[in-house]
Amino acid sequence: MICNLFRYITGKYRSLIRRFFIYYNRVKLSLYGIEYGKNLRIYIYIYIRGAGRIVIGDDFHFTSGDCYNPICRNIRGAFYTTTKDACIEIGDRVGISSACIWAKERITIGNDVNIGGDCLIMDNDAHPHDYLQRRNNYLEQVGPEIYRESIPTAPIEIGDDVWIGARCIILKGVHIGARSIIAAGSIVTKDIPADAVAGGNPCRVIKLKNNGES
Repeated sequence: MICNLFRYITGKYRSLIRRFFIYYNRVKLSLYGIEYGKNLRIYIYIYIRGAGRIVIGDDFHFTSGDCYNPICRNIRGAFYTTTKDACIEIGDRVGISSACIWAKERITIGNDVNIGGDCLIMDNDAHPHDYLQRRNNYLEQVGPEIYRESIPTAPIEIGDDVWIGARCIILKGVHIGARSIIAAGSIVTKDIPADAVAGGNPCRVIKLKNNGES
């Protein structure tokens, strides 16, 4: 009896917290100048950094921390645009759990995409390849703009109805075709065709699904 009452009270509390953060995050995104469609739901806190453009479609669902997705536990998700020209564009009916989406150029996510817990999607290598350019004195000498230009980057495109499993890493220049499935823990460094099941490090096609297969 006591256990059931405790579960009931904590469940109601979490429901109220979730409802609060839905409205809190809608206001937060508006203040950051992020464009979003109807019925946006982001639970708990999300990091937002950078001055680039972020566009989100209708019925967007993002869990971030507080174990709303048990795989993620208390990991927060993030939108990070390295430059003012960077763009993150997300379609309709997309669900994401505690992912870090980091754009220097462009990341495009289609409609009806599911991105599992604690994924990393980044269209750049974060640092230059030349070891001399990675030294702190190089950044001090040339300034942040030239330093960022020395970082390799290429846009990412994720097609409609793609399912990306938990803890995947999607790296620069990758195109994932519509309806494909990426197995949990994969590191995607090259294009994956439509209607494929792929996985591994590096990620490779395991099989192609039959046309019309759900």
